Amino acid sequence: MKKKTVLITGAVTGLGKKTVCQLAEQGYQLAINYRNSHEEAILLSKEIEEKFGNKIICIQGDVANQLDCTQMVEKVINEFNSLDIVIHNAGPYVHERKKISEYSFDEWNYIINGNLNAVFYLSKAIIPIMRERRWGRIITMGFDRVETSPGWIYRSAFAAAKTGLASLTRTIAMEEAANGITANMVSPGDIISHWKEKSIQEATFSESVPVGRHGTGEDISRVISFLVDEKSDFITGSIIPVTGGKDVLGKVCSQKNQSK
Repeated sequence: MKKKTVLITGAVTGLGKKTVCQLAEQGYQLAINYRNSHEEAILLSKEIEEKFGNKIICIQGDVANQLDCTQMVEKVINEFNSLDIVIHNAGPYVHERKKISEYSFDEWNYIINGNLNAVFYLSKAIIPIMRERRWGRIITMGFDRVETSPGWIYRSAFAAAKTGLASLTRTIAMEEAANGITANMVSPGDIISHWKEKSIQEATFSESVPVGRHGTGEDISRVISFLVDEKSDFITGSIIPVTGGKDVLGKVCSQKNQSK
């Protein structure tokens, strides 16, 4: 059986890197996208090839740029002659707390392009390829309760983009179900940078999380690996929160209000 080919955007660090390692262990062929982290991408690809023997390529590109997205897909097809799974992990984010009136036009447009339009750019190129093979998996990334269109103080651009993406993910699922293509969104909870590349086994106690431990990158990568499996074809149009039961937005809002 021919190995499935996966394109993962923003794949060199954090949740993307953990997902790359998870899928590599399961035998997938991998195309890992990065924007600036060239050395880290090469190092990761060498580690995976040595450890698992997978075929893997590195592709530089900014998902917020339509031409870059088109070229990414072309490079994957030229190298593997297939593209079966796309994981939209990359997503620009402004860490500085800003009210909507404080965003520059460039900041706003870049966040919307990188988190919402990027999925359209890539889907425009990828879905026809998946239709030909009558099989495909599309995974997008959200945030806690994104499907309810919540307000998120100081995160207006990111929240607006991801809320739109939740609707787009479900629309793709409906439009492409007859073509053997599924589309689902995974919504990570409050997984801080230190834990994004960690395994569940490494997780330590946290009293702020109802399940009693910190969330890790493996918590997310395991869900993704399940959704892209051959036998997960009955799951499509779903938005799956992975939060450990933590009220992420409620905590964020209360902290912001207390700091005023």
